[in-house]
Amino acid sequence: MPDQRDTFNAVAAEYDAVRPPYPRALYDDLASVVGGDGARVLEIGCGSGQATQGFLDLGWKVVAVDPGDELVALAKANLTGEVTFHVSPFETFDAEPGAFGLVASAQAWHWIDPTLSFPRAARALQAGGVLAVFGHVPMSPPADILQRLEPIYQDIAPDLWRPPPQAWYLPSGPVRELFSASGLFGPVTHRAFTWTEQVTPAAFVRQLRTRSDYNMVDPDLSALLGCGALRCYRHSQVLPYAAEFTP
Repeated sequence: MPDQRDTFNAVAAEYDAVRPPYPRALYDDLASVVGGDGARVLEIGCGSGQATQGFLDLGWKVVAVDPGDELVALAKANLTGEVTFHVSPFETFDAEPGAFGLVASAQAWHWIDPTLSFPRAARALQAGGVLAVFGHVPMSPPADILQRLEPIYQDIAPDLWRPPPQAWYLPSGPVRELFSASGLFGPVTHRAFTWTEQVTPAAFVRQLRTRSDYNMVDPDLSALLGCGALRCYRHSQVLPYAAEFTP
């Protein structure tokens, strides 16, 4: 059985095609804290570049790390700007100490053991640098849609009838407490940027097929992903958490 976080590299092309980017307001918010042109960014879990181009558009220099070679190959093809890629898990990546004004992770921080992730981020940051952790969090469908979906999931894939992995980033999730528990960062600032995306049923199914929890399920999910109850919309919010490194 593969590690759940390795499933993204196995569907790299589809992941690249359907995963959304991040809103400009997020980058403007980070720029107000980190600074202007020339800032150095260490991005953890770059995927195929969904968040990376936003950093580059600010004139920042990015070192992007991801364990998926197929995802990194796509990121190299997608992105324009000053970026260096490394195919590596963050747990074993040898980042230059004290070299970065920002360590950022989009939709990937929850895959890393917090006893490793926070100390390694702190080591890479310059004094007063910022660790920013964020992700897209789908909002719950309307109650009538949930009522239609639940018996279908319970019949075909009951293990999937639970909050998505992205719920880790909700205010009720562990992010803020993990920052505090590390003892390495100052007070956490939390923001939310809400957005709505209209997609076809087929496109929505393609998005689901890039989720790690769906790709870890053994049964054939064609009956589930082809059912008429899946609603043709996606409503999400981006929830970034950020705090300064306090050596």
